[in-house]
Amino acid sequence: MSAPPVDHLCGHEPEPLIEAANRLMDRLPGYRVEIIGGMITVAPLRDGLHANVLTTVMAPFLAAGLDDGETEVLQGIGLWLPSGPEDYVIPDLAIVDADLDEHLTENNCYDPACFRLVLEVTSGNYRTDLSHKVTAYAQAKIPVYVIVDRKHGRVHVLTEPLPGGYDRHEVYAPGQQAPLPASIGAEVSLNVDELVRAGRPKR
Repeated sequence: MSAPPVDHLCGHEPEPLIEAANRLMDRLPGYRVEIIGGMITVAPLRDGLHANVLTTVMAPFLAAGLDDGETEVLQGIGLWLPSGPEDYVIPDLAIVDADLDEHLTENNCYDPACFRLVLEVTSGNYRTDLSHKVTAYAQAKIPVYVIVDRKHGRVHVLTEPLPGGYDRHEVYAPGQQAPLPASIGAEVSLNVDELVRAGRPKR
């Protein structure tokens, strides 16, 4: 769901979006509040299947040693966006340079330059992950954007960012492996069957 910029009546200055977003986070614990293209978006609470997909997708990254050395594998850290003066997102998972702490910018967010990969697991707001965030991450020059699309049972791998989106967009179905560029720091392929199964109700 999206909320327009917050304006106060009676001649007062509009409330900064960052303040409005932080106030929403205080009022809605567990929800993910982001600002994309000057609009506040609120993602619903994540369910257990969403968390199960994240656990499953982390395994090959950890097995490849991406959390031990030059990179780290982290969930839910803020990424400052160049698309607006207060824009930021909180990807489900990211592979970042190990010197992440040196790249802290504003509002507990980090400079996109230290992100090698971001990954989103879709929930009820899957259209945001498949549209608005594609443009946002490309404008931030994130080299690799992976989407685990629970609704359609697919894995998307987007690479080669351009100002309006990604030049390459590969879609992988169950029965396939989704290879990721070695630029993330290791050779990794994601098993689409495993990820789709992890996000599917057991009964």
